Amino acid sequence: MLVSLFVGAADVDLLSASRDPQAALVLMQSRLPRTLAVVLSGASLALAGVVVQALVRNRFVGPDTTGTAEGAALGLLAVTLLAPGAPIWARMLAASVTALAATALLLAIIRRLPAREVMLVPITGLVLSGILGAGVSFVAWQADLIQQMGIWLGSGEFSGVVAGRYELLWIAGAAAVLAWFSADRFAILALGNDVAAGLGLDTGAVMRQGLLVVALVTATVVATVGMVPFVGLVVPNITARIMGDNLRASLPVVATGGAGLLLACDLAARLVVRPYELPVGLILGVIGSAVFLVLLHARPASG
Repeated sequence: MLVSLFVGAADVDLLSASRDPQAALVLMQSRLPRTLAVVLSGASLALAGVVVQALVRNRFVGPDTTGTAEGAALGLLAVTLLAPGAPIWARMLAASVTALAATALLLAIIRRLPAREVMLVPITGLVLSGILGAGVSFVAWQADLIQQMGIWLGSGEFSGVVAGRYELLWIAGAAAVLAWFSADRFAILALGNDVAAGLGLDTGAVMRQGLLVVALVTATVVATVGMVPFVGLVVPNITARIMGDNLRASLPVVATGGAGLLLACDLAARLVVRPYELPVGLILGVIGSAVFLVLLHARPASG
């Protein structure tokens, strides 16, 4: 995080921020908000990935492959068309509701799939994401909002994050903390409805809580910086292979790993073509796809 404060297009001596008003302005208005936004986005998306994998009982899905992000974009598009002057909290509320509906739709679909066909779940998620994304893009094209859609469903853009434009991400952070407090319930739910009910768990309530966490995290990230791929997919998988299924112990590691991965990719995006920047999602796309392919072919250490 400290390195992130010193990297940027403007060469400013931040060590003298207490005496230099220009350096203090850059630090407080740009570098610090951006660093906090990256950390909050990475940590909350990684935890949301754990939750959504517990809900669908499949490790090959993430918040960006279940239609949740496209659902959030649908809500943002609806508010933009119907109430363009709506405040940011109203946009985020609409995005959360539609993201929740999209994730619930996926759960309703996969319940009808054969239990033994493991790969049908991620494929169904990708198909639902494609259908929702295509519909949203068509409406945006008709309304001349394609450029705005590119931001929401694009590759995660942190260059525009300044003080006053990232604070919604603290809601995603609070949702991630809620997921940690319910870690044991999600771990039991991942064993299956029958087993969870036999252990006395209210599966419906836990399912609704998980949906709320995933929808809030995804909606706030999409509304603030756009869709960030792979963090909620690869970080939970790597952590599970190292630490097993003890969510209470592994969730802090997942959050730290997600924040670290996104922070490293954001630094690379700022340095590769300096003083210009690449979208962080472009870096994540290269690294995340390579890691995911390795995870698909590598045998878990636990067998």
